[in-house]
Amino acid sequence: MEDQVSIKSVGVKYGLIYGLFSIVYFLLLQFLNLAGEQSLGYLSFVFMIIMLVFAYKEFKAYNDGFMRLGQGIGLGMLILLISTVLSSIFSYIYLKFIDDSMIQMIIDMTREQMATNPDLSDQQIEDALAMSVKFITPEMILIGGFFSSMFFGFLISLIMSLIFKKDDPDNY
Repeated sequence: MEDQVSIKSVGVKYGLIYGLFSIVYFLLLQFLNLAGEQSLGYLSFVFMIIMLVFAYKEFKAYNDGFMRLGQGIGLGMLILLISTVLSSIFSYIYLKFIDDSMIQMIIDMTREQMATNPDLSDQQIEDALAMSVKFITPEMILIGGFFSSMFFGFLISLIMSLIFKKDDPDNY
C-alpha cells in the first residue's frame, strides 16, 4: 500500500508542476507570437520527459530503488492526466473567452498547407477548408488535444517506464 501512496503523491506533485509549466509555456508562445512554430511545440515533449525522469527517480527513492513497469506507467499516466486536464481547461477558456486568434492561425496554416498541394484546385481547397472550419473550435481543440496528449503521453510513459523499471527480487 505504501507504493500506491507514493504513486499518488509523486504523480499529483509532478502533474501539477507539468500542468502549470504547460500553461506558462502556452502563454509565453502566445505573447511572443510563436504559437504556430511547430518545432517549439516539440519542446513540451522534452519537458514531459524531464518531468517523468524526476518523478521516476523520486518514486524509486521512496521504494528502495525499485519500480515495476506497471507502477511506472501508472505514475506517468497520472502525471499526464493531471497536467493535461489543467492545460486543456486553461486552453479552452483562453481560446473561447480571451483570445480566439489562434483558431484563425490554425485555419490559415491549414490553407497554406493545402495550397502547396498541386493536385488541389482553389475550389477544392475552399471546399475542404469550409468543412475543416466546422471542426476547428475551442471544444474540438479541447477534445483533440486531450486525447492526443494522453495517447502520446502513454507511449512516452511506456518507453520511460521500460528504461527506469527495476523489479524488486524479494517480491517474486
